[in-house]
Amino acid sequence: MTKALLSADTVARLEVLFAPADREEATQLLVDLCGDNLPFCENSTSTSLERIRFAALKQSCGELSALYAAVELANVDWRDLLVAADFADDPEAHRAWMPTRRSIGN
Repeated sequence: MTKALLSADTVARLEVLFAPADREEATQLLVDLCGDNLPFCENSTSTSLERIRFAALKQSCGELSALYAAVELANVDWRDLLVAADFADDPEAHRAWMPTRRSIGN
């Protein structure tokens, strides 16, 4: 089975948040462990996974350890991750979220 890759909008947010040296690991983490492997997401696409993946990115604040924690939460119950990121009440809220560039060497 082919894994759901990252959408262009997910990549754009990831590139703002993560330092160049961390982007490959962050990408692989989202593709491998925060995608169509999640409960009730088996037939999801890169676009339909944006809400969950944006929530994980938002919670990470550009830190790999925090991204791992967010992905772990998504694997327990991704609805809790949506609540933590303030994306639970409005199914389109994630679209308005765009992080600002980090100040460390991007």
